[in-house]
Amino acid sequence: MSDDDTRGTGDQTPDAGESGGARVFKAPKITINRVYTRQGDGGLTRLVGGQLVPKDDARIETYGTVDELNALVGAARQTLIELLPGAPSEGAQRLVELGRTLLRVQHELFNLGSILATLPEDVHPKQPRVTQAEIDLLEAEMDRCQADLPPLRSFVLPGGSRLNTDLHVARTVCRRAERCCVRLAQAGHADPDAVRYLNRLSDALFVWSRWAAALLGTPELLWEPDASASGGKAPPA
Repeated sequence: MSDDDTRGTGDQTPDAGESGGARVFKAPKITINRVYTRQGDGGLTRLVGGQLVPKDDARIETYGTVDELNALVGAARQTLIELLPGAPSEGAQRLVELGRTLLRVQHELFNLGSILATLPEDVHPKQPRVTQAEIDLLEAEMDRCQADLPPLRSFVLPGGSRLNTDLHVARTVCRRAERCCVRLAQAGHADPDAVRYLNRLSDALFVWSRWAAALLGTPELLWEPDASASGGKAPPA
């Protein structure tokens, strides 16, 4: 989902003549046989509708940040896969579930990128996007995970395991993507569901970071204001 890929070509726009069927969204119609095109060398790129816009346009910044987030969710999922052989047996199956969830989120983020790369007037009814269904599922998954976790008595710091840290990094980039999307929405250029989805996803990444720590049996690092130079309390090793 780079700003120089085939996102703006006609082949990527959903076919308005396609009849219904089992699919909710139109399948992509893309052929990529050359990665570099030199078309972006002038600092411009194309949206799905074919419009040329500067690469620093707010819309490009928004879906570019969603692309960055997708890569970080993929990195967290890969960390999870590599941790599985050494995970406690009682937590391994639930980590597998989390891995499936993270992969689903990657698909959802690409769907989100599709709609963000399209001006509202060019959106096709079957174009991939995020909807209330994705938001509802994130909330249900957070509720299930929260039932396994003790209440927090302080804020948490990223750390304790590589997976916990990766999920926190993804969370912070998700917040940035949300801020970008809010700017678009305030100007009337973004679907409100996109903002709501990113808001819930950032919350979910926080919950999943805590859940991963519990499943791996690794400690959570709690914020201690006095574990600072001025506070004088030595932080734990």
